Amino acid sequence: MTADRGRCRLLVRGVVQGVGFRPFVYSTAAELALTGSVANDSAGVIIDIEGAPAAVDEFTARLRHRPPPLAVIESIERTELPVRGGTGFRIAGTTRGGGRTLASPDVAICADCARELIDPTDRRYRHPFINCTNCGPRFTIIASLPYDRDRTSMADFAMCERCAREYHDPADRRFHAQPIACPDCGPTLTYSVPGTADPLAAARKMLRDGGVIAVKGIGGYHLACAADNEDAVATLRTRKRRGDKPFAVMVPDLDTARTIARIDDAAAAALGGPQRPIMLLPRGTRTLAPSVAPGNRDLGVLLAYTPLHLLLFGLPGDPPGPDVLVMTSANLGGEPICYTDDDAAQRLPGLAEAVLGHDRRILVPCDDSVIRLVDGEELPIRRSRGYAPLPLSLPMPVAPTVAVGADVKNTCAVADGRYAWLSQHIGDMDDLATLRAFEAAERHLEELTGVRPERLAADEHPGYRSSAWARRAAAGRPVHTIQHHHAHIAAVMGEHGLPDTATVTGIAFDGTGFGSDGAIWGGEVLAAGYKGFRRLAHLAYVPLPGGDASVHRPYRMALTHLYAAGIEWSQSIPSVAACPSDERRVLLHQLETGLGCVPTSSMGRLFDAVASLAGVRQVADYEAQAAIELEGLSRDIEPGPAYCFAIIGADSEGVSRIDPAPVCAAVVADIATGAGAGLIGARFHAGVADLIVELAHRFGEPDVPVALSGGVFQNALLLSLARKKLQEKGFHVITHRRVPPNDGGLALGQLLAAGAR
Repeated sequence: MTADRGRCRLLVRGVVQGVGFRPFVYSTAAELALTGSVANDSAGVIIDIEGAPAAVDEFTARLRHRPPPLAVIESIERTELPVRGGTGFRIAGTTRGGGRTLASPDVAICADCARELIDPTDRRYRHPFINCTNCGPRFTIIASLPYDRDRTSMADFAMCERCAREYHDPADRRFHAQPIACPDCGPTLTYSVPGTADPLAAARKMLRDGGVIAVKGIGGYHLACAADNEDAVATLRTRKRRGDKPFAVMVPDLDTARTIARIDDAAAAALGGPQRPIMLLPRGTRTLAPSVAPGNRDLGVLLAYTPLHLLLFGLPGDPPGPDVLVMTSANLGGEPICYTDDDAAQRLPGLAEAVLGHDRRILVPCDDSVIRLVDGEELPIRRSRGYAPLPLSLPMPVAPTVAVGADVKNTCAVADGRYAWLSQHIGDMDDLATLRAFEAAERHLEELTGVRPERLAADEHPGYRSSAWARRAAAGRPVHTIQHHHAHIAAVMGEHGLPDTATVTGIAFDGTGFGSDGAIWGGEVLAAGYKGFRRLAHLAYVPLPGGDASVHRPYRMALTHLYAAGIEWSQSIPSVAACPSDERRVLLHQLETGLGCVPTSSMGRLFDAVASLAGVRQVADYEAQAAIELEGLSRDIEPGPAYCFAIIGADSEGVSRIDPAPVCAAVVADIATGAGAGLIGARFHAGVADLIVELAHRFGEPDVPVALSGGVFQNALLLSLARKKLQEKGFHVITHRRVPPNDGGLALGQLLAAGAR
């Protein structure tokens, strides 16, 4: 630098393409009277800046601390350069250098675009694909990086003259908005019923008349119907083979949402944010069709997040239609989301009367994300649209690695250096179609990030399809297998940035995880770090007779726990009454002989058993249904004395056992006195929370955090109780905030555990 002038080059890495970053740089440079240029590059954004030294420093500070709202700054590298003079600031073309930049997630329609959508004087009035640099599709239309139009599915559409002017004007809100479009240059809507002049009007009429339509969204097709029409919802449930699993519902605005759900300020902020997730919320005063979410006290609610959705609800002047729509992925239960037009042509005719589609290709399937609030903090349940593929910072450098997650709620992830990228939600690895979706997601993640994995990380379960894929795909690279619950704890440690030398007292409660001894674990207390773990205690083993049969029929787990506790199978107990006599005889023979049984320490299965004993749920149509319904009934009930577990001293290997027999006995006693399911559930939740505190006291160490992870901690009532009780006793508690506590967060833990080796 000279005394009165300086020049430098800034390489900005992160989510800095497709988020209005270059217009921000341009306007900031103009405001500070700086000269130079800005260009996209494969490594990020390169800025050449020159001017008064104080102005150059102020410019750099604004990049770091006040970037555009959708940008995520990973790093800024500054190189001093000789002053060369010049005038003006320009936006240069994209270069193809080395390095890595990051793709932005899809972003919900912004307020500016929403205003233009309903403005009859605006040229994009009622345009279903209105967007700008602050909103619209990103991740789902990207073929490769850098993020330029010719590398997206928008390459199929030639910009009209007016769109081209906006696209090239640095002062315009649509400067380099890659999905820019208007009614003159596409995309365009289609409707599958021949002779339809107005696709949106026809779709709204179909919904008013009680029909089911398929709607092509940002990341895939949805099935939609009126949420207050029981016949329509029941028909959709039957066609989709949904069982009792709840549907999510979409509303056009927050005011409508408040009629169907209880929404505080924190929930309103999360609902209306750029991610627009499905939020699990307590029901409001307005009644929807019983088949929307049978037996569930919560509703999954999301706000319309695309202009097409807003138009589907209708603008002022349109004929009135349903203001609450069931909005669920267009696939049969267990199948991956439908997202290509060819696939839709094969799979949708039996599901919907009509298809509201368009001609913009979806390149990457992406389900809606799901969150819930616990004590005002977000708890991810499914991390997908709006979040993927944002990077997660790592507490230690990791060699290039791919982690394949688990077989339930699968996500995969790649990492290199101090960052990891998790894929969108893929689903349960039950069939060939989901495996193909997994392979496509993994390839695309490598393409977007530039990570070329040198090793793989997988679950220890010998039968997992994800782990088998890792072994097949290894091609000579090492495959690190990570114990399931160790990965859960490593994931929550990594979220909180604990260093590589840190240890925690890990409480890992879930439904199923392959244990180091070959049993099915799920009620574990671990002394854990990234490099490994030591099992301190676990829920006492009980037989899991018939495997999945006991998962789908909670009464079998209830009878198993009664048997293990030495409690008679009395017909007065709802679980016993629910089990057919022939099945009871076979079940008893299995328990006495061990035939077809594997030992399990699963806390998730204990929740199922208590729900069955209390008469809440005897047969489950979807994962954790019994536990979810038990939680709902247990809220807002003063439990009185909590149920108590017994903790049995350490065995020869130094591992203690947590005996649930006293809890089962107390539940049966309460049944005999006529206690309701809600009271039984409240006492059980309180008892599990007390158990967690006792485990922390017995097995924890001073100044060592207590880490809570595993699918059981999706339970908002339990998580809130346990966290509060631990904090009241002075424990430092870490829980999930950025990845799900369920198996959807497992890949992050696998990356960290493999990296520590």
